[in-house]
Amino acid sequence: MKAPTFKQRFQYWFDNFMSRGTGAMLTGLFVLSALIIFVAAALVKVTNTAPNDESFLQVAWMSLLRTLDSGTMGGDTGSPFFLTMMLIVTFGGVFVVSALIGIINNGIEDKMDELRKGRSQALENDHTVILGWTPQIFTIISELVLANENRKSGAAIVILADQDKVEMEDAISERISDTKNTRIICRSGSPIDLNDLEIVSPHSARSIIIIADGADPDTHIIKSVLAITNNPNRREAPYHIVTQIRDPKNMDVVKMLGTKDVVQSILTTDMIARVVAQTSRQSGLSIVYTELMNFGGDEIYFKQEPNLSGKTYGEAVMAFETSTVMGIRKADGTTMMNPPIDGRIESGDQLFLIAEDDDKIQLSGLARLPIDESLIQQGGKSSKPQPEKALILGWNRSGATIIRELDNYVAKGSQVTVVSDIYELDKQIKLDSGKLTNQKIVVQEGNIRDRALLEKLEATEYDHVIVLAYNHLEPQEADAITLVTLLHLRDIAERDETPFSIVSEMLDLRNRELAEAAKVDDFIVSEHLVSLMMAQLSEDAELMGVFTDMFDPEGAEIYLKPVSDYVVTGQPVNFYTVAEAARRRGETAIGYRVMSESHNAEKAYGVHTNPNKSEKISFSAEDKIIVVTEG
Repeated sequence: MKAPTFKQRFQYWFDNFMSRGTGAMLTGLFVLSALIIFVAAALVKVTNTAPNDESFLQVAWMSLLRTLDSGTMGGDTGSPFFLTMMLIVTFGGVFVVSALIGIINNGIEDKMDELRKGRSQALENDHTVILGWTPQIFTIISELVLANENRKSGAAIVILADQDKVEMEDAISERISDTKNTRIICRSGSPIDLNDLEIVSPHSARSIIIIADGADPDTHIIKSVLAITNNPNRREAPYHIVTQIRDPKNMDVVKMLGTKDVVQSILTTDMIARVVAQTSRQSGLSIVYTELMNFGGDEIYFKQEPNLSGKTYGEAVMAFETSTVMGIRKADGTTMMNPPIDGRIESGDQLFLIAEDDDKIQLSGLARLPIDESLIQQGGKSSKPQPEKALILGWNRSGATIIRELDNYVAKGSQVTVVSDIYELDKQIKLDSGKLTNQKIVVQEGNIRDRALLEKLEATEYDHVIVLAYNHLEPQEADAITLVTLLHLRDIAERDETPFSIVSEMLDLRNRELAEAAKVDDFIVSEHLVSLMMAQLSEDAELMGVFTDMFDPEGAEIYLKPVSDYVVTGQPVNFYTVAEAARRRGETAIGYRVMSESHNAEKAYGVHTNPNKSEKISFSAEDKIIVVTEG
């Protein structure tokens, strides 16, 4: 093999040197400049051609000035050799300065590109990390911004996703105009890559939210949880991770990964199905859930009240004026919504209440409660449940669970009819729904947007109509199908005197305003509701027990019941009286719904949770009382 020449060796060395980046190039220019200056100064001094017999350092200084400013040599005088040396130094300076400007410019551009890529580490502490990017992120950020308002030193949310950093920032700025005292920091990278995770400083975060992303969201979630909990650089303290799972089979896997940490997974399919099933039978329930889980109004807090130790739960319910008790969390962590009214509050037990803020939870201290006995209705006999007919238009992964949930509430002999354009859906439903005890299933194939089909189905003959969004379509396309179906249903309902409730599932929160034109009884924006819960849990992990109990079909649940069952209508009555009427039935009253406001978004569609118990209101016969009870 022929040995490389000196030229080849030098070129190879030079290429390696220049490939080291801006710093190496600046160093090379500095060395070259110094070499030109000192060589020129040395030659001038050796030949004794300095004009005024300047010293070596003085000549070197003269050369430096000509290197930096080519116009300096315009006034030079002296021997031809001196002038030639100064001219050479000046030409060298022109080259050095030009190269320096180019290198600095390229260095700045490279730095800007690096910043645009979002690869620099976010040096934050006690911040919230969000991994992944879907439309859910806007609801989560909005809620966290509200939750952080009371943090005097401000707060930070750091996002890591396989998206362009600038595009993420622009999308957030467009959807969330005011982030108040919360800083939003976006970084580009993979949430399942250990090196990329380090960018968002997960080891110093107070909570981590993982959003379901990609074609196989559960796998994405599991990999992300694994990357955090089994990170070789993990911290000793447990991580607080909040996420969501679609397939119940994957819940156990996530639990196994989080044995050392607090990993809270929301089973979205079951949760949304339960909300749809419950809301279809009592209009307004989804709005109550939304009010309880957002940070915009009153929220759920835990409070240990020593003055109530030894008192009954019923006494605790009436002990607060501006807060509303929902239940008890026992000292062992067990959560009970609406426990027995005569059950005692033991030392170490905590109440969970709805309140404006945790510092507003105070005992009323009233010696005598302002209860008007004359306005309390005596409990009547409950009527025997009658068979019901439900119509489900459209289909998605929650459908089978909705049918199973409805079977827990309806009377024997009920029927649910499913209409969808999905091929051989009847076989899938029979396989997924399992054995039903109280209702039978009728499946029909058809286009739910077809007005003739809806007329033929005689929707007015059903007690409840549920419109599900097709989750195999893009959200906007699925919501468009839902909107058209809703408009047809509302027109049919207005031409018939037979009342029936219409509950619709929407995928994009922005389409809710469009759907309000159809005057549907309830909209359930599934991803929005899940996002609200995730934001709440990221701020307070203890709420998981409350939410689990709230959506569990076993035990106490939230119901909207006719106000006339509790108090006399048409006369001013305070909520102390309403709460007492509910307490005598073994229930906990947490609010009411004014049906005249049911289509007013600014008034939360008539839902009022945690009302001031002293304030009076006149109810109409159509209004509802929101209670926690077992049915």
